Amino acid sequence: MSATPAGRAGSTSGTKARIIGVAGGTGSGKTTIVRRLAEALGPDEVTRLEQDRYYRDLSGMPLDARGARNFDHPDSFDFELLLRHVRQLRSGQDVDAPRYDFRVHAREAATDRLPARPAIVVEGILILADPRLRALMDIRVYVDTDDDIRFIRRLQRDIVARGRTVESVIEQYMTTVKPMHLEFVEPSKRYAHVIVPEGGYNDVAVEMLLKLVTGGQTPSVNPD
Repeated sequence: MSATPAGRAGSTSGTKARIIGVAGGTGSGKTTIVRRLAEALGPDEVTRLEQDRYYRDLSGMPLDARGARNFDHPDSFDFELLLRHVRQLRSGQDVDAPRYDFRVHAREAATDRLPARPAIVVEGILILADPRLRALMDIRVYVDTDDDIRFIRRLQRDIVARGRTVESVIEQYMTTVKPMHLEFVEPSKRYAHVIVPEGGYNDVAVEMLLKLVTGGQTPSVNPD
C-alpha cells in the first residue's frame, strides 16, 4: 500500500492519469483482460479500481432483507463515491477505497489505500451505464461473452468465494442478474470504443487492445 495520506498527491502529481474502463456482464472475463493490461503496462504503472467495492452499505438492514436486494441494478452502487475516487486518482491523489463483505452485504470498517498511478483501470458490470463515469474514461472496453459461459463462471465464483448455495445462485441469476444484464449491462456496450468477444481468451482482440493502450493512443471516435 502507498504511504501517501488519502487526498495527498501520489506519483502522478501534476499530470492526469489515463482512465481505462473495462465493462461486461458477470463472468465475462473482465478480470482476465485487466490482468493482461496490468502485465503489459507494468504493475507499478497501473491501479485497478473494482466497481464491486462500491456496493451500498446495507449494514443498517436485517440480514435476511439484505439478501433480497437487487444487487445488479445501478441503484445498488454508490456511484457518487466511485466518481469521487476516480476523479481523485485521475488528478494524482491516492484514495482509501472501501472493502465490501459479500457474505453479509455490508462494507467493512477497513479500507484499502490505492495509489495514484499513470493508468487507472476501472472494472465493473455497470461502469459504462453511467454517463458521468464514461466522461472520465479515455478508453472504454466491453468484454462480450456467451451467456452460458458467464453463468457457469458466476456459479463457480459465488459458491467458492462468496459461500453461496447452488440454488441461491440460480435463483438470483434468473430473477435479477439476467434481467438487469438485458436492461442495463448489454445496452451499455454501444458506448465502448473496443468490444472484446470471448473475453480474455480472444488473443487477437486482446493483442489489438494492448497495442492501443500501450501505444498511448486515444480512440478518435468517442461515442457518448
